[in-house]
Amino acid sequence: MKHILSLGLRTLWRDFRAGELRLLIVAVTLAVAALTAVGFFADRLQGGLERDARQLLGGDAIVSSDNAPPPSFTERARTLGLSTVQNLGFPTMARASDAQGGASKLVALKSVTPGYPLCGNVSVATAPGQSEQIANGIPEPGTVWIDPTLLDALNLKVGDALLLGDAALRIERVIVNEPDRGGGFMSFSPRAMINAQDVATTKLVQPASRLNYRLAVAGEDVAVKAFSIWAEAELKKPDARGMRLESLESGRPEMRQTLDRAEKFLNLVALLAALLSAVAVAIAARGFAARHLDDCAMLRVLGQSQRTIAWAYGLEFFLVGLGASALGVAIGFAVHYGF
Repeated sequence: MKHILSLGLRTLWRDFRAGELRLLIVAVTLAVAALTAVGFFADRLQGGLERDARQLLGGDAIVSSDNAPPPSFTERARTLGLSTVQNLGFPTMARASDAQGGASKLVALKSVTPGYPLCGNVSVATAPGQSEQIANGIPEPGTVWIDPTLLDALNLKVGDALLLGDAALRIERVIVNEPDRGGGFMSFSPRAMINAQDVATTKLVQPASRLNYRLAVAGEDVAVKAFSIWAEAELKKPDARGMRLESLESGRPEMRQTLDRAEKFLNLVALLAALLSAVAVAIAARGFAARHLDDCAMLRVLGQSQRTIAWAYGLEFFLVGLGASALGVAIGFAVHYGF
């Protein structure tokens, strides 16, 4: 064993000084750098997609229903250490006062509670075209945040009153970005966001209203998974009609399709990088082997066994591969920041 180690180190030093290993080292380094750069980039992109998907969903898991979810769902989530927020959304008509023309427009009304949003941030502005800022909290009671398009449709401005049902709410902010807006049909309607305390004042919630309650939970992955398992069992009970659980795995189709397509694309890129890397290493290794056939024959003539020669070159390749791979990982880690 000592003889093999000595022979392997001597051949490694000789080939390195002679430049025989340069092409092989470069090929292995580039191959590993390509694979690791794609791998790091894919992992980072996947994490970003999952983060954005959580923002689009509104939380780590959502219990959506036509009626207010039973208090047991909120209690269970809090027992597991999860944060909860319950919102209510439904389509309705918003109007301007008669003094301002009395125009009306179909809007997607959302009532929010303190703590909203659990994931992401709502960006607002003091007027259309003004610089946006992260909303600090939710609309105050008696006020409403709306999309800029609703101002144009009703010929209103910030500070005017917006009539929603029996309530006249003062327009306080315009919404620039809403993380959990979703991609349903109602998302095309202008948004009006109010405080949950103002829902009763509007008197818009009637027995025939098309309501959508959303209980959002967020927290540690283990706790979210435990809540999801418990919620799925509860939703199978006969008295849980009209309720459904949304998550990254079983949530909205547009999110699931985006994540699946991104994963397939990244896997394809990684496979292509692996194939090109394998070709580069194979070409370099073939050239190295062709140049050392005479050396191997000379060692055999001098009495070295085939096994000794194989182990010596195996040690040389192992050390070269280890060093080149470490260098390639470092380069790949640095390159993925450029991506």
